[in-house]
Formats: sequence, structure tokens, C-alpha cells
Amino acid sequence: MDLNSTSQSRCDYSNVTAAFYLSNSNPGPHMVVVTCVIIAVSLPVTMVAIYAVYSLVQKDNVAPVYVINLLISDLIQLCSMVVAVATSSTSKTFEIFFYIYHFGVTTSVCFMVCIALERYLVIGCPLWYRFRRTIKISLGVCVVVWAFALTYILLVYFCYTSCFLDAEIIFDVFFLVPLPLLIFFLGGTIKALSTASRMPTDEKRRIVALIVLVLLIYTLLFLPAIIWSLADKATVKSLLSELSYTFIQFSPLADSFLYVFLRKGAADRLLVSMCCCRIDSKDVSISREGRENN
Repeated sequence: MDLNSTSQSRCDYSNVTAAFYLSNSNPGPHMVVVTCVIIAVSLPVTMVAIYAVYSLVQKDNVAPVYVINLLISDLIQLCSMVVAVATSSTSKTFEIFFYIYHFGVTTSVCFMVCIALERYLVIGCPLWYRFRRTIKISLGVCVVVWAFALTYILLVYFCYTSCFLDAEIIFDVFFLVPLPLLIFFLGGTIKALSTASRMPTDEKRRIVALIVLVLLIYTLLFLPAIIWSLADKATVKSLLSELSYTFIQFSPLADSFLYVFLRKGAADRLLVSMCCCRIDSKDVSISREGRENN
């Protein structure tokens, strides 16, 4: 009985490791190469982004505080990925950094929700939020988020070590919660744009663009892995499962682009260029229609 439970525990841990894809018991060389490329590109970009976002922190602008914490959680993921590539999946070191990586992913998703919520409150509840937009409150929220993520990962750890099959369900439910929240924040922000008449138009564009980017990162990089896990195929090694969980590894690189929509000049130039491209395409189509009519 003890031997069966021990083998079952090892099997469950192996399945969970494959499901969240830090590594596999026998990962293919192509996946190792992809992971190494992600680390080589994302690590320096994330460090530069942290320095750049830190310079944007002001007394009345607390959004960079949440972005910095998001990027720090990305650093935790990248460092854990380095260890995962360098060590064997059967070692104790790998097991420790497996949970550290999962802790970083959990914290990252939480701060994505915080960023979207903060941007929504700027437009949706400007008077109420004006008196609560302080660095101290933001730092307090960050401490709560880190503590919550740590509590969650400890719960997951005890579930896995105790061979509870509901551990993966906890993961799926937790990572599905941000989806309706992010959609609500985006919809509420767009709805409140008409009432925010005193806010400059360029600032409105930056706020909406930032929430849209957060929603896109979550939908494109995190949601495929959750859907695959809910389909009860996460423990099956296939190209689709490897791809879906490798998408999450791209999140640190994608999070670095949030800096663009925090910096006024860079965001404005990007949005204006996108609008100009759209106008130019419309002009070209109109001119073509005119030629065809003639």
C-alpha cells in the first residue's frame, strides 16, 4: 500500500510538472531551445523595463508601482526557468523552483488584475480614487498581493504532496477568475469615457490601451493553458499541450511592453502612428474605388 501511494505521488507530481510546463521528465530538445531563447531575450528586456518604469513613479501616479511588481514577478519566473533548464526534473532543486515559478506566475496574474483595476478607477471613480491614489496605499496593496500568492502556493503545495486530485481544479478556477474581471474593467472604462470630460483625450487613449494590452496578454498567453487543462489533456505530452504551456513563458516579454503605455510620449506616438496607418489605408481604398468608378 505504501509503495502504491509513493508511486502515485511521484506520478501525480510528474503530471503536474508537465501540466504547468517548467520542464518534462524527458523534454524534447526543441522545447529546451525555445525556453533558452525566451530567457535570453526576456531577462535583459525585463531588467531594463523595471529601471524605466521606476523612473515614472510619482506621488500622483501609482500605476508604475503595480507594473514594477509585475515585472519583479516576471524576473522570478525567468530565474526559475533558468534553474529548470539547468537541472534534472527529478532533483529536489527542480521541485523547489517549480513552486517558485508557479508563485511568480500567480503573482503576475494578480498584478495584471491590479493594473486593470487601477486604470479603471482613474476613469470610472475619479473623485473617490483621487484621495486614495497614494504610494503608501499602493505599496500596501502590493504586500497583500504577495502574501495572497504565497498563501495560495502553499495551499497548492500541500494539495500536491497529499495527493489530492483537486489541486489542478484549484489552479484552473483561480486562473479563470481574472477573465471576467478584466472584461468588466475594460467595459466599465469604455462606458465611463463619456463622463470623463475633464481628462485629456491622449490620457484616455493610454488608459484604454493599457487595459486592452493586459487583457490580450492574459487571453493569448494564459487562457490556452487553462483551456487545455480544463479539457483534461494537460498530462498528455503532445505538441499542442507543450505550445499552450510555453505561451505562459512569453508573458515576461509581453509584460515589458506595458511600459510603452505608461510613458506619455511613447504611447502617444504609437497610437497616433496606428491611427495614421488606418487613415492611410482608408484613403487608399477610397482612391481605388474612385478609379474603378471612373
